[in-house]
Amino acid sequence: MASKLRVSRRSVIAGAGAAVASPMIWTSAQAQAGNAIKIGMPLALTGPLGSVGQQQKRGAELHAKVTNAKGGILGRKIELLIEDTAGNPAACVRKAQEMVERHDCRLFTGITLSSEALAVVPKLAEWNSIFISSDNGDGRLTAESFVPNFFRANTSGPMGTRAVSLYLKESKLQKFYALGMDYAWGHNSVQVFENELKKMGKEFLGKVFSPTGTKDYSTYITKIRQSGADGVYLVLAGDDNNAFIAQAAQYQLASKMALFSEQLELTVMKAVGDACLGMIVSARYAFTIDNPKNKEFVELWKNEHGGAVPDQFEGEQWQCQRFFEAGITKAGGTEADKLRPALEELAIDDIKGNVKIRKCDHQGVQGGFVVKASKREGFSHPVPEVIATYPGDKITPPCNKMTYDD
Repeated sequence: MASKLRVSRRSVIAGAGAAVASPMIWTSAQAQAGNAIKIGMPLALTGPLGSVGQQQKRGAELHAKVTNAKGGILGRKIELLIEDTAGNPAACVRKAQEMVERHDCRLFTGITLSSEALAVVPKLAEWNSIFISSDNGDGRLTAESFVPNFFRANTSGPMGTRAVSLYLKESKLQKFYALGMDYAWGHNSVQVFENELKKMGKEFLGKVFSPTGTKDYSTYITKIRQSGADGVYLVLAGDDNNAFIAQAAQYQLASKMALFSEQLELTVMKAVGDACLGMIVSARYAFTIDNPKNKEFVELWKNEHGGAVPDQFEGEQWQCQRFFEAGITKAGGTEADKLRPALEELAIDDIKGNVKIRKCDHQGVQGGFVVKASKREGFSHPVPEVIATYPGDKITPPCNKMTYDD
């Protein structure tokens, strides 16, 4: 069972006052006093992907604070129900069900691992609940495992992989190897990468998968070095990303081949420092995206967080909450039967530009960004500099699919 989440006696929504709603769930007392809009967030706040869950938590908290200060949505305050799952799918389902039964919570987001999301989605109809993903990458969620009450506001794994593949299409590099985390998202993205390379006529030499929470990557790095590849594609996150990149630098892997990745959060860049310099990565969100809405969001974030800039999943969570806000406003309420059609074909113009959720599979169609880990004045660690942008219709797979026709 996941360990109990320890938090200070303050609201998960800054400035709202605090109360312990149950032995395991922390919510806003002010929101409870009225007809609050309850959003359940069973998050991996601890464990190998705990840093991702913490980002999702912060992104939702800021949106709730800003929105509640303006009077909420339809005059109703947002109440976040946050609990730690430690990345365990069974625990995630159990804690989400407790939110439904004990708190009448019918809206969900922030479920951190794709394996957790895949365990939750079959229950959504029974719970009469809507789940908007803010980070789940597994393409099956909008393909073979799609259910009508699930929506994905974020960039999926196949979309991130596609962006890197389009970038590599113009590269002189010909031979590639891949390493992914040994669970749903890792396998899905590596398979998409292999398919994309073969369509380009490039050589895919092999792949290997590491268990979530791997700390020693030496044997994997040796295998990759010995493959003779021109480049390696990584599908890692959180602590696993930290461990691999730091050890790859010790083994001077970058002197043998180019390093590409589906994602590289700022949290990882700070942890590994110059070891990640030069890596080319798909960014689901980056604070360096150049549009007015994002610049406004970055300044808001910096003012709230002592000058720090938002990380990848903080931005993705903000975008997800903006979809909740727009959908609930359009629907005139939170009931699943009204909110579901309101979200279909809903478009917002926000921190990543125009994003539209298509009706056929509930995937958010959005632009793809490729970044390079680079030095930038004012930062002591590498940051993501956008080096290529691809339109949403080029990186989003056809409806209900994980693969691309062209």
